[in-house]
Amino acid sequence: MNRTVPILSVLVASALCGCVTEPPRAYAAPPPPVPDTNVYFYPAAGHTISTQQQDRDRYECNQWAVQQSGFDPSQPNLPPHQRMQIIAGGPPPGAAVGEGAVTGAFLGAATSRPWDAGRGALVGALAGAAIGGIVESERNNETNRVQAQADANANRAQNAALEQKASQFRRAIGACLEGRGYSVR
Repeated sequence: MNRTVPILSVLVASALCGCVTEPPRAYAAPPPPVPDTNVYFYPAAGHTISTQQQDRDRYECNQWAVQQSGFDPSQPNLPPHQRMQIIAGGPPPGAAVGEGAVTGAFLGAATSRPWDAGRGALVGALAGAAIGGIVESERNNETNRVQAQADANANRAQNAALEQKASQFRRAIGACLEGRGYSVR
C-alpha cells in the first residue's frame, strides 16, 4: 500500500485548517466619564422661597440651560452599543494564508526534482501557508493597534467636547438661578 496518500491527506487537511483565522478583535473603549453637572443652589440671604417654587425654578432653569448649552445632563452621551463602527475593507480573513500556500506550492513544485513535484508542491504549500498565517496575524495585530489608538483619540476628543458643554450648562443654569434670587455653588 502506498503510504504517501494518507500522509498527503493529513498534510493537505493541516494546510487547509491554517486558512481559518480569528476575526479581528473589536476593542471596546470604556465609556467616557459623566461630567460633573452638580449645581448647588439655595435662597440668597434674606429670601424665603417655598419648596414648590424652588422645584419650579430648578426645572425651568434646567430647561433653559439645556437649550442654551445644547447639553442635557440626563443624557450626556450615546451608549457604546448605539455607536457605529466603520472598518475599512481589506482582504478577507485567511487570504494571506491561501496566497502563501499557492505561492509555496508553485515554488515547491518548480524547485523539486521532476518525480517529486507533488511532494515538493505539498511541502511548499505548507510552508507558504505557515508564512502567510504569520503575515496575516501581524497585519491583524497592527490593524487592532491602530484602531485602538484611533478609538482612544476619539474618546479624548469626545470627553473634551462633553466637558466643555457640561461647563456651559453649569454656567447657564447658575446664571438662571442667580437671576431668580438664589446663591449658586
